[in-house]
Amino acid sequence: MAPHDLRRPFKRPAISDQERRRQQSLLRQAQNRRDAQHHARFLASTAFSLPSSQPDQEPILDSQPDPSPSPSPKDLDVVGASKLKGAEARKWFAKQLMLPEWMIDIPDKLNQDWFVFARPSGKRCFVVSCNGTTISRLRNGSILHRFPSALPNGARRKDSSAPAQSYSILDCIFHEVDQTYYVIDMICWKGYSLCDCTSEFRFFWLNSKLGETGACDPPSHYHKYRFSLVPVYCCDRDGLSAAYTAAVPYVKDGLLFYNKHAHYQTGITPLALVWKDENCSQYVMDTDNKGQVPNQQQVVLELQEDGKLTTCDDTPVVFGCLDGSFIQQSGLHSGCLLRFAIGVGGLFLVDGKLEKADLNYLGQANRARSSADSFSKVMFQYSVRHSPLRVDDLLGSVSSAVDQESKASDIEMDG
Repeated sequence: MAPHDLRRPFKRPAISDQERRRQQSLLRQAQNRRDAQHHARFLASTAFSLPSSQPDQEPILDSQPDPSPSPSPKDLDVVGASKLKGAEARKWFAKQLMLPEWMIDIPDKLNQDWFVFARPSGKRCFVVSCNGTTISRLRNGSILHRFPSALPNGARRKDSSAPAQSYSILDCIFHEVDQTYYVIDMICWKGYSLCDCTSEFRFFWLNSKLGETGACDPPSHYHKYRFSLVPVYCCDRDGLSAAYTAAVPYVKDGLLFYNKHAHYQTGITPLALVWKDENCSQYVMDTDNKGQVPNQQQVVLELQEDGKLTTCDDTPVVFGCLDGSFIQQSGLHSGCLLRFAIGVGGLFLVDGKLEKADLNYLGQANRARSSADSFSKVMFQYSVRHSPLRVDDLLGSVSSAVDQESKASDIEMDG
């Protein structure tokens, strides 16, 4: 690992187009308001009807591509989604969560427009309560737990006052050490979708409603697992410091930043960001299958029909291209997830866009993988090895913003 001898000022030149994508994402959510109620109902139904797909039961990939095209997840109804198996089921469910980009540039107005909290270490999952039971599903589509809970309509109780068809959906991280579901977002509550609500409202609603149910109480006969809220702060200097240093009852795995105006968008979004360093996460750099940090950074990319190697972003970033004869000799086909090491040539970017990457082929990725790496993850891991974004940069950014606002106010008063 290269020594961290390259210090950056808090206001450094952007190394990516992450800010531009943030602005586009905010504009897109304002222009394209989807039917959030229908999506929430669809997700709740599918969580119960989709069979559990275990990664170790997946058949070995055939060297020949499947001639029948797979339906787009947007085109699937509940019946169609319930027929998905293996990699397709995992890929479908992975796209239903709102997944953060990795912070590779400090957002503008970080102190004004963003929340921050310490992310619990554990298994990211949906928790759906419906029809007198509760089910949690992992990002790969497999069932984590099926259990009674104090969530609305989450257990069969005679004194239940919830409507029979009522359902709720929570975005959680299951922390195995204390067997607790830490709730980081609320997607739907008693049949009312919150997908098209801002994160500011969703966090308010979550804090107002979850405690009323008794879901945060210790486990009982009708409530097998405990639910808990995470402390969310406004991302000023005090809030950022608290999220970074304050004691919490769970193991931290980095910091999560949510834009206050962001809706709950499925898939990867630049309006939610994750950041890590050695003081707030055990796993800053990716490890190999032996749990060791490899000498060279490794990336997982998806092979396309034309041989291009791309990330999993909505607009995939092309990292390179494989020769047709190599693809044929290796028995690869479109959709394969392949692992590469970044060589000494590294990554070459121009105006935040990747121009060239030095890639060395290592083989196919673990079959449990549901998707390739995102561009922001690759860039974050690359930055960690060469010039990491430090907590001092973040604190300097929010402090500078306050100073600038104070100076602007002083000028207005002088005038």
